Amino acid sequence: MVVPSLKLQDLIEEIRGAKTQAQEREVIQKECAHIRASFRDGDPLHRHRQLAKLLYVHMLGYPAHFGQMECLKLIASPRFSDKRMGYLGAMLLLDERQDAHLLITNSIKNDLSQGSQPVQGLALCTLSTVGSAEMCRDLATEVEKLLLQPSPYVRKKAVLTAVHMIRKVPELSNIFLPPCAQLLQERHHGILLGTITLITELCEGSPAALRHFRKVVPQLVEILRTLVTSGYSAEHSISGVSDPFLQVQILRLLRILGRNHEDSSETMNDLLAQVATNTETSRNAGNAVLLETVLTIMDIRSAAGLRVLAVNILGRFLLNSDKNIRYVALTSLLRLVQSDHSAVQRHRSTVVECLQEPDTSLSRRALELSLALVNSSNVRSMTRELQGFLESCPPDLRADCASGILLAAERFAPTKRWHIDTILHVLTTAGTHVRDDAVANLTQLIGGAQELHAYSVCRLYSALAEDISQQPLVQVAAWCIGEYGDLLLEGSCEETEPLQVEEEEVLVLLEKVLQSHMSLPATRGYALTALMKLSTRLRGDNNRIRQVVSIYGSCLDVELQQRAVEYNTLFRKYDHMRAAILEKMPLMERGGPQVDEEAEESKEARLSEAAPVPTEPQASKLLDLLDLLDGTSGDSQHPPLDPSPGGTLVHLLDLPCAPPALAPIPNVKVFEREGLQLNLSFARPSEIPALLLITATATNSSGSDVTHFVCQAAVPKQTPTSPPAPSGDTVPAQGGLPITQLLRILNPNKAPLRLKLRLTYNHFGQSVQEIFEVNNLPLETWQ
Repeated sequence: MVVPSLKLQDLIEEIRGAKTQAQEREVIQKECAHIRASFRDGDPLHRHRQLAKLLYVHMLGYPAHFGQMECLKLIASPRFSDKRMGYLGAMLLLDERQDAHLLITNSIKNDLSQGSQPVQGLALCTLSTVGSAEMCRDLATEVEKLLLQPSPYVRKKAVLTAVHMIRKVPELSNIFLPPCAQLLQERHHGILLGTITLITELCEGSPAALRHFRKVVPQLVEILRTLVTSGYSAEHSISGVSDPFLQVQILRLLRILGRNHEDSSETMNDLLAQVATNTETSRNAGNAVLLETVLTIMDIRSAAGLRVLAVNILGRFLLNSDKNIRYVALTSLLRLVQSDHSAVQRHRSTVVECLQEPDTSLSRRALELSLALVNSSNVRSMTRELQGFLESCPPDLRADCASGILLAAERFAPTKRWHIDTILHVLTTAGTHVRDDAVANLTQLIGGAQELHAYSVCRLYSALAEDISQQPLVQVAAWCIGEYGDLLLEGSCEETEPLQVEEEEVLVLLEKVLQSHMSLPATRGYALTALMKLSTRLRGDNNRIRQVVSIYGSCLDVELQQRAVEYNTLFRKYDHMRAAILEKMPLMERGGPQVDEEAEESKEARLSEAAPVPTEPQASKLLDLLDLLDGTSGDSQHPPLDPSPGGTLVHLLDLPCAPPALAPIPNVKVFEREGLQLNLSFARPSEIPALLLITATATNSSGSDVTHFVCQAAVPKQTPTSPPAPSGDTVPAQGGLPITQLLRILNPNKAPLRLKLRLTYNHFGQSVQEIFEVNNLPLETWQ
């Protein structure tokens, strides 16, 4: 006998009337017990009512898995009321992770082939919701037959089910190609919209389908032209825009069909111009259509005038009061700035105004676009605007803004003095937010500009006297004062206001840096070296400098202590050589020296390989040089060296003979997307042949920085690896300084090498994660 239970309406009222969560749980537990008893008794007349109550309990978050088999029984029932509740329960309680969903395949197949239209609709809805890949393969032919049914109700649901099937099983695309051409002639809004979506899915997943549907571009153009000129139906118009949902879907499909295809692009050019000029822009629906039109124009091979029109539409979007529209416009312009730079430049002033937006997402997009718009003709004006923004921008944007200004100045600086002034302004305003290489770049720039040495040291001294909290600025200033302190004391800079500086003031300032709690260990190292160099540039007594240096001989920081001890030794034992050791750095030319040095090193290496083995007198001279800091007399006797093959250097360093150099390993490009490229270079130390050094180099040729870049690598257990050490997490735009990571792999068994990489980064405002396996490594990496 069936245990009496509450009706659904009474159950809802009782649950809502519960004053505490404990009362609610008590009501639900009691009713679930009644539902279980009813299912056990097998009452066929009230089974669908019990399942309806169970589904309501499931919607509240309580377990309802014991009703899954009851769904199957209701679906198999001939009554429509049972089928309706059974299919609803299947959509809510079943999914692909449970094998029970495969048991309804036969029931769905029977209902699709023999059921009435409402039953067919229920079966199609369930299939498009919980249909797994196996179910899609089994039922694809039934769905194909329903695509040409006379009932619009069934055809619309069949089209949407076909979309789900294509997404689940792309190889089923050939089955649905023939009916699509006939479905495009439909006037029913739902069928036509579903068909456009189905064709879009087919074209994105199959090159053959893409070639097939390029034949229907004229038909799609006519459908869209009819929508724009005469409208589709009044019930589907929104804010005076005729069926914007259908327009957007057609434009997306045209964008796919016209990409990299001249004939298709030519066919739709006139229509796109018509849509761009006739669409109402006062409502959001019209703006949505215009945005899709712009994206389509930019993706296909459109005429130059049409592309300018698209950029102007985005420029109008920037003046819209809606923040979402302005954000979309900035994002779209950022994508177009590389291909249509001159057209985007016309809206530079509007983009710069967007920097002052209180919304951080808008100001970030405006910053990225402003940096992409900088070129040699506007670098002065754009840099002034960006520097003004840097002073007032939110803290989370300061690092990106500072890095962008430094990169723009490095690429487009009109003069070296302007370049130095720009970097100094950035270091003064946001020194703690600049990239790690800013100090090295500025010191190299100043070192290579001999005519600006006096100007630079005066500017840096003045900035350091005002603020010692910006660590990169302090480091550059300390380096410059150490190198060119004599010019600072002479006051020989004619391009700035006269600056009279005494030796005492310089020493006090550097001591202040050393004693400041804000100074980093690296900054103290710069200041200590600067003091040491000033000992050869100042005309006064060096006792004060010697006292300061000696204090840091017992510093807790090992690096600073070692440096101080070495400097003390230089004072005590080798004072006669101090001036030569601490002389000024030679002039540095940017870009060229590295290449020249590498060429010289390779040349010297070749010469050394061809040179004969050194004789005993040469080795004796070498030992004398090594004894320089040992304090021994030059008359000391050295043990005789064995003139055996391998040379005197073998005995000197007590190392075995170096094996012959290994053959070079070719580089491999493993990743490229939207300007971001990852290359792998390989090296194997000759002394440890089983060790492979892999250097991953990430470069960025796009117009936007790649931020939060992380590269993680995994190799088989047989080839252990050590964690890579990244050189940074930002890959600058426009081919800026790349970042590198070093990976060490030990492979003594010479097992075939496989490498799996995971890249995560932010680019164009989107978070990207890529996981891929590198299987094309050269044989030399493991053999």
